[in-house]
Amino acid sequence: MYDPTVARLTYRALLGRRRAAILFALPALLVAIAFAVRVLTGSDDQVASDVLGGFAIATMVPLIGVIAGTGAIGPEIDDGSIVYLLAKPVKRPTIIFTKLIVAIAVTMVFSALPTLIAGLILNGNGQQIAVAYTIAALVASIAYSALFLLLGTVSRHAVVFGLVYALVWEALFGTLVPGARTLSVQQWSLAVAEKVGGAGAITSDVGLPTATVLLVAVTVVATWYAGQKLRTLKLAGDE
Repeated sequence: MYDPTVARLTYRALLGRRRAAILFALPALLVAIAFAVRVLTGSDDQVASDVLGGFAIATMVPLIGVIAGTGAIGPEIDDGSIVYLLAKPVKRPTIIFTKLIVAIAVTMVFSALPTLIAGLILNGNGQQIAVAYTIAALVASIAYSALFLLLGTVSRHAVVFGLVYALVWEALFGTLVPGARTLSVQQWSLAVAEKVGGAGAITSDVGLPTATVLLVAVTVVATWYAGQKLRTLKLAGDE
């Protein structure tokens, strides 16, 4: 189910000069914000939670997910180079699964690790806040990668739709509209963070059992459907 050649090509595409600059920019900004906040306010659990929840989980993780998820396959479909990959003796579900693994790995490295560093800077991991939000970033990375990989498979405007979802639905509706929070990856990941960090600064409007089921369901269904859509791409000579 995992093809090293597909993985190598996908890593090369995602970590090219242009995308790498964007991928590094957001984590660097988070760490810079953490330093500034620590200097100005000192160690405070609630402030740390506000920064990590408000910027890392609500903004940085979904944006990096958009870059990695859509970039893992979208550009190849847009420019037609995907046909060369599909012509190889590699099963199409294997291609999707491999690209998902790469997208997850890239999203985790560029979101979870900076979240942990920022959390430790902010309050030295008081009440496990840094670890809790890091786990939330790891969990969210999986669901976002699957969701945005699907978008990259079904639409030529995947980046636009991904940004709308990340910035409008997740950051706006997912925060302000109670009913929409149940359908927010951000809230699902925060449910995990709340369990890890304990009661206090971290809260979620979704219960952990519901969040777990929805995280797994979105990941599995999005990956499966992306594989099905890739099957519909026909090459010359296909029956």
